Amino acid sequence: MRDYEAIDISDHCNIGAAILGDLAEDVETGQAFFRGLPFLIGGADENCWIAPDKNVTIAIGNKARNIIVAHAMLETSLGKGGPVGEPVANYILHYSDGTEESHTIRERFEIAARPGYPPGKPGAPYLAVTDQKAQLLPRAEGRWDDAGHRQTEADQARAELYWLWAWENPKPDVEIESLEIVPIGQKFIIAAVTLGSLDEYPFHREGRRPVKITLKNQSDAQKPFDINVDIDRGDATYVFPLPALTAEEFLGAPYAWGQDANETSSPSYVEVSATPSATFTVKQGDDELARVNWGEVSDDTSAETDRVKIELIDPGKNWVHVTIVDDDTGRQVPCRVHFRSPDGVPFQPHGYHNQVNSNNGTWHMDVGGDLRLGQMSWAYVDGTCQGWLPRGEVIVDVARGFEYEPVRTKVNINPGQRELELRIKRWSDMNAQGWYSGDSHVHFLSPTGAHLEAQGEDLDVVNLLQSQWGSLFTNTEDFTGSVSTSDRNESIVYVSQENRQHFMGHMILWGLKQPVMPWCSDGLGEAEIGGSMETTLAHWADEAHAQGGFVINPHFPAPNGEPAALIATNRLDGIEMIRQTEFNHTEYYRYLNGGYRLPLVGGTDKMSSDVPVGLYRTYVNIPDGDEFSYYNWCRNVTKGRTFLSGGPLIGISVEGQGIGDTLNISGPGTVEVDAWAESIFPINVLQIVVNGKVVAQSDSKDGVRRLELRERITLDEHSWVAARCGGPNYMGKVFHIDAMNRGLMAHTSPVYVAVGGDWWMFSEETARYMLTMIEGDIDYIRNNSTQHTHGNVTHHHGEEDHIAFLERPFHQAHEAIHARARKYGVNL
Repeated sequence: MRDYEAIDISDHCNIGAAILGDLAEDVETGQAFFRGLPFLIGGADENCWIAPDKNVTIAIGNKARNIIVAHAMLETSLGKGGPVGEPVANYILHYSDGTEESHTIRERFEIAARPGYPPGKPGAPYLAVTDQKAQLLPRAEGRWDDAGHRQTEADQARAELYWLWAWENPKPDVEIESLEIVPIGQKFIIAAVTLGSLDEYPFHREGRRPVKITLKNQSDAQKPFDINVDIDRGDATYVFPLPALTAEEFLGAPYAWGQDANETSSPSYVEVSATPSATFTVKQGDDELARVNWGEVSDDTSAETDRVKIELIDPGKNWVHVTIVDDDTGRQVPCRVHFRSPDGVPFQPHGYHNQVNSNNGTWHMDVGGDLRLGQMSWAYVDGTCQGWLPRGEVIVDVARGFEYEPVRTKVNINPGQRELELRIKRWSDMNAQGWYSGDSHVHFLSPTGAHLEAQGEDLDVVNLLQSQWGSLFTNTEDFTGSVSTSDRNESIVYVSQENRQHFMGHMILWGLKQPVMPWCSDGLGEAEIGGSMETTLAHWADEAHAQGGFVINPHFPAPNGEPAALIATNRLDGIEMIRQTEFNHTEYYRYLNGGYRLPLVGGTDKMSSDVPVGLYRTYVNIPDGDEFSYYNWCRNVTKGRTFLSGGPLIGISVEGQGIGDTLNISGPGTVEVDAWAESIFPINVLQIVVNGKVVAQSDSKDGVRRLELRERITLDEHSWVAARCGGPNYMGKVFHIDAMNRGLMAHTSPVYVAVGGDWWMFSEETARYMLTMIEGDIDYIRNNSTQHTHGNVTHHHGEEDHIAFLERPFHQAHEAIHARARKYGVNL
């Protein structure tokens, strides 16, 4: 006999599928496989089942260790409050030695009502399983109405038509002559009977275990990742790539946030729960690479074919309670944690994802609690967490912003160990020096989640911004018009707004008491499809300022429509960089050279779990004597007491004057400039920039933790001086592995130097550039923007001439630029 053999019961079939009504079309006869086991369904004259109304005897004539019956009840009283466990039938095994064994089949134990009947779902049986096994959902596609469900990754096992009950034969060494069915209760059907000859329970019950898959042929291994596993008598997760680096290489690699994703097909891992007789099949796309017996893998811990090596990498595991404490204070500290086995299998704390959204795109999905940077996932925790950790060596990565030394090390988990303490050490305390960090620009988190992630990144302020994307409005319910402070005053979250137009640009409004509407305007991809241009960024800025708010131009200068007009009319309190590019630096320096004081802020524009809050952050200096508060933080942004950090801490002074200050000297001469930068990440260059030109720098080819500069610089005219640091030659980027591949860098706002008289700067080139931009904006409004039919609507501003309302700030900007030019003797 084969390992499992279906019995032909067709001679006894006496009922057809028509009794199921609408479900009849789902019934298939002939050879069938349920949970990887063979069954034979069907009989003559369209009869497909046995519906016993008297004793039925099915000939067997074979030995067996298990008898598996596919059956279901046709009626039940449970939906009307009937008793559980009522006898339905006796199944009797008659042996060749004249003996017999009987088992009573009870409702909700060995059998239950057929799926879909009756209404009210009285419940599945305790001792039988569904005819279908769990199914993975499509990994990267699906119906719109399955979008939320898709995040669960799998559909649970369900009964389509039958329940499968496995009866362990009490006499496996004696031939079974027949199986007798004796009905004694409510009506039921038997669809199939299968014998099992293996010494195993026919349905998998072992918890899932990790398996490493290595492709032996380089041509297979180097193909883009497309590995899938099928296990016929069990369940398997999706297959995920393992890190390309070994554990030792990972521990010794230069430290940065994240690890490059392994996008090749090898190595990878899958987690499996299966019976020993199951067949484990590995596919690359539609190409079958290997087919092995799971029992061989489980017993010998590995199996090989000419193309694939399959290894069971399960050292056992413990449920461990983890505590993370500050090494100096002993206090529990929020942070983010990552755990993996030496093979690279992640073991994140319970309640967090090993792979965020299955390592697919995460825009507006799975945002909060988790962070994924390339190959690595972290969990934001409050200083404690718990969950499974593998026994033996465990790779640990703990991080908490830029002022704590990250921990990347090995720990050992012994059998029976239930506690683990990790220590993380602060190496710099910027708060003690009057500097407070914040993220200017975060989306989609909840305020509570923003507090946890802020504390996990040692961040003082999070500006959580409601906004609109087409017909999607976000964080609507979170707006309160007030500050949210954590219980222990460790973080501040303010829910405010990002107002946006696809052409004119975007605008961050901090500290709003009331929403400024409309949130977005001028159609997709910010406002609704077909939406009209209802307002300008300038009007949004005026409304925000009128209620005591603050106005920031995000991801400066893109979209590069209205920033020139906003700058010309002094409507901006700061500009934000979220990327390190030549273009945004050039634009920033252009306006500084034009005489516009523009504080620099850093933010993430976080909209997915592959961006950590505060990866680009704003450090703000609050002078001695002033308390740290949200409004003091914002007010000192407007005074230019800021630096942007993507990792390094940086500072500059000119003759003792700090960032945002103005130094007055009587005339042309030299000034002493001190600059420094230090970082948990190696940095390669520190530069002093005067009026957009690098005038001094300190280099390290291999990267160091601290760089310093002291230079005497000659200044012949009014100037601005700033410091910046980063990778080789500053723009030779060392990347973080976030969604935007941001460069490791830091940049200060300027120190202004007035050389004889009050500080001023003017650039005719900048002025002409701005005028051209403003003229283009007016042309866009008149000739290209979407507008409602005149006289057909009443706009939110209440003015009769809507075009005049839209153009007004640009005419103001035009006049402001000409007035500045006339002041400095330039005829434009």
